[in-house]
Amino acid sequence: MLIRFRTANHRSIRDEYELSLVTTEFDEGAGRTTGLKHRGRDIAAQPVLGVFGANASGKSNLLSAFRLMRDAVRDSFADWAKTPDTVPRQPFKLDPASREETTLFEVDLALGREAVRYTYGFELSDERVEAEWLHAYPHGRRNIWFDREADRPEAEGGEFVFRGEGFKGEKDSLVRLTRPNALFLSVGATLNDPQLSAIHRWFLNNLWLVTPGRDLSARVDWTKRLLTRSDQNDDHHRRITKLLQSADLGVTRLDTDPETGEIRLWHRTPDGGETPLDFRTEESLGTHAWFAFLGPMITVLDQGAVLLVDELDSSLHPTLAAEVVRVFQDPASNPHGAQLIFTTHDATLLGSEVLDRPLNRDQVWITVKRRSGETELYPLTEAKPRKEENLERGYLRGRYGGVPRVTAGKIVRELSRQETKATA
Repeated sequence: MLIRFRTANHRSIRDEYELSLVTTEFDEGAGRTTGLKHRGRDIAAQPVLGVFGANASGKSNLLSAFRLMRDAVRDSFADWAKTPDTVPRQPFKLDPASREETTLFEVDLALGREAVRYTYGFELSDERVEAEWLHAYPHGRRNIWFDREADRPEAEGGEFVFRGEGFKGEKDSLVRLTRPNALFLSVGATLNDPQLSAIHRWFLNNLWLVTPGRDLSARVDWTKRLLTRSDQNDDHHRRITKLLQSADLGVTRLDTDPETGEIRLWHRTPDGGETPLDFRTEESLGTHAWFAFLGPMITVLDQGAVLLVDELDSSLHPTLAAEVVRVFQDPASNPHGAQLIFTTHDATLLGSEVLDRPLNRDQVWITVKRRSGETELYPLTEAKPRKEENLERGYLRGRYGGVPRVTAGKIVRELSRQETKATA
């Protein structure tokens, strides 16, 4: 389970920010137990976080930071070897000084049946891994498995320091095989170190990023693969059929065309019958969007993984988006503790009048673009909203920030002024 994520100097996120899923006093009962304790008290984490903000405020860059961290862990051993002395990163571009600063990524996780907390992170420059660390907290006490600093003097232990007996791997051989532009975690997992492989697997199986519009065809194929590996009595087939039917798309059932082998969705007809539509040429964009969303969502729910969705509202109607949130909120439909982190402009997800507010106060974060071009990230709870407060109205009125600084009629006036100049 993801507990928190920390990043700095990635795209528009220049300063260091932490996205925390740990519940606060504003939690309204949605938090899930992590199995961890702090000062004798159970720690709970949210199954859902929604990130709201104006256009170009950095919402997508936050999810991009998750993906870059995941890709670094998965690819640094093999893929980064093709470009020695180079590390793929994207520091803040509007100030040249940021190129000389490191890019930071760190996660806190609760893993295993005994729910051990792990903190793993690293800092990158353009040429190498400047720092990397992995700490475990068995029984709540920190155990430093390894601590890496590229410029640490030999007198202080050199680049790699291992403390205690927590990490039991072949330290010397793993260090020798770790290039300056490769992560020690990736090297250890590639060489089948059991302890490092367990952490590495979390990155392999988590942080699935859905970007509506960009990866639609790939996600359609994802849902199709779940169906083609099953039959009509299979759980995946039943679940996907039920989810298509419940979305009010007019779908009655689905099967496979015996001639082409393609998935067919059957629709009810005015006379009470049903007929199939060609999926590629006759189904609506809305049907494609929902069908494409089901593959990733079902996979993540089955694995208890983390799903990242950029602009949840861009292809799903607000009612459907709210239902997706409720799927992750409900322990019955999300028994394995999967988590959803999404960005959106849709303030109706904060309202109670229409959608019965699927998000609680503790699950809302805001991004704001400063005049310098930097992103600022903070939780809605900084404004200390009351439980009965209308969050939708407060957000749209700018009480919490994260809305465009555009006065009513400003764009119309600017266009009218330019038109007048052009015709003068």
